[in-house]
Amino acid sequence: MGAPAAGAFRDHAATPHAYDVGLLLLRVVLGLTMAAHGSQKLFGWFGGGGLDGTGTFFTMSGYPSGKALAVVAGLSETLGGLALVIGLLTPLAGAAVVGTMINAIAVKGTGHFFAPQGIEYELLLTAGAAALALTGPGRIAVDRFLPWVRTHRLAYGAAAVALGLVVAGVTLLLRK
Repeated sequence: MGAPAAGAFRDHAATPHAYDVGLLLLRVVLGLTMAAHGSQKLFGWFGGGGLDGTGTFFTMSGYPSGKALAVVAGLSETLGGLALVIGLLTPLAGAAVVGTMINAIAVKGTGHFFAPQGIEYELLLTAGAAALALTGPGRIAVDRFLPWVRTHRLAYGAAAVALGLVVAGVTLLLRK
């Protein structure tokens, strides 16, 4: 068995447009999902608890200043999700989602993986957000028009994910 022919892999690779459309689909679905979750916390939409209900839940989960953290989580999810949808500051938007989802996994941590008690959903959202932070939004995004983020670098994405993990860790350390 010899080596593959010189263009064998290239001939089967997706086109740049296919990558861009795939990233757009991931950004829109993940971003709208997160924005909806954030609006549950902030406004009580879609059957959510609003700031009071979410704040009470956060306090019962061991966080100090539950209502303040409900605002932080709600804004992180809503603004991070909407930024993912339009591809704006994608590494930071992904990091915001990663940070809130790490806390969601820690709070839910039931020892189960599969729904309804498990963390599979939260883990999938976390991985999707981290993947977007690392890959960038593709060319169908606002980031394409911003000179300082036009050319996504893996280092930017990795630094953003690390920032999200550090903030999540600090937040978890505040928990009783």
